[in-house]
Amino acid sequence: MIARMQKSIAQKDKGFTLIELLVVIIIIGILSAIAIPVFLNQRKKAVDASIKSDLRTVAQEVESFYTDSQAYPTAAITSTGTPPKIEITAGSSITLSSGNVVKFTPIGTDAYCVFGYNPKGTGPGSASLGFSYLSAGGGLQAGTAKAPATGC
Repeated sequence: MIARMQKSIAQKDKGFTLIELLVVIIIIGILSAIAIPVFLNQRKKAVDASIKSDLRTVAQEVESFYTDSQAYPTAAITSTGTPPKIEITAGSSITLSSGNVVKFTPIGTDAYCVFGYNPKGTGPGSASLGFSYLSAGGGLQAGTAKAPATGC
């Protein structure tokens, strides 16, 4: 036994055994199986944050319009173009984040709703599923992922 170890040291055997390499590959596989889904979920949360930010920006623009004219816009307005833009006041448009679709809907004469979605978000991202900003409801509806029954 000692002679074999001395021979091994004398020949300077270097390298890893097959078992050691397999263990390392398995550990890397387990770590990537955990990390990749977490990373993809974080991207969807970032998309959701961008649509919420765009909804707040549009609501601020609507409130600025109200301050200037003492009335909310009376027509429904939907974002258009690439990159998407929405125009609340004539000549002043808001550029939205890529892929976001935003729709402004007046509710009577004293309230409004801003609804938005993105197909790459956590929800399916369609015209009936997204996030809402209700002026009469206190602003961005936390945790909602559906258009409210108010016609927004």
